[in-house]
Amino acid sequence: MSKAIEAKKAQVQEIAEKFKNAASVVLVDYRGLNVAQVTELRKQLREAGVEFKVYKNTLTRRAVEEVGLEGLNEFLTGPNAIAFSNEDVVAPAKIINNFAKENEALEIKAGVIEGNIATVEEVKALADLPSREGLLSMLLSVLQAPIRNFALAAKAVAEQKEEQGA
Repeated sequence: MSKAIEAKKAQVQEIAEKFKNAASVVLVDYRGLNVAQVTELRKQLREAGVEFKVYKNTLTRRAVEEVGLEGLNEFLTGPNAIAFSNEDVVAPAKIINNFAKENEALEIKAGVIEGNIATVEEVKALADLPSREGLLSMLLSVLQAPIRNFALAAKAVAEQKEEQGA
């Protein structure tokens, strides 16, 4: 077998592994962005721990078929870039959605959220969610509310008793 075919098979395996290991994936069309804009997008994604790659569509099609995400094939036309995030499900969607609002040339095509194909609307809905830290702080405040209310009630009762006793 030729070295070129071996290299392509290795790249298909690499792409398939990225799809398997990713918590979320966002597929975008980056036509119309200049080099400075793409560089800025890559920088923002890299800071969030998201990998942003451009692969040949034929190799990506083979990789998604290998991992059972054949539904993405319809979106693999034209120039595409793929953002892979292994930890944070929300990060790539949030960064790309915000960037797309500022740069209309960037178009979100589809996504994969925890192994399920997501539409553009679902990716945008995911982008509107608060970050993991934001969700945790909301949960913490909800958990603290009953304790805080009990403490305030106990303090009010104690103050009332003091007033009655004085």
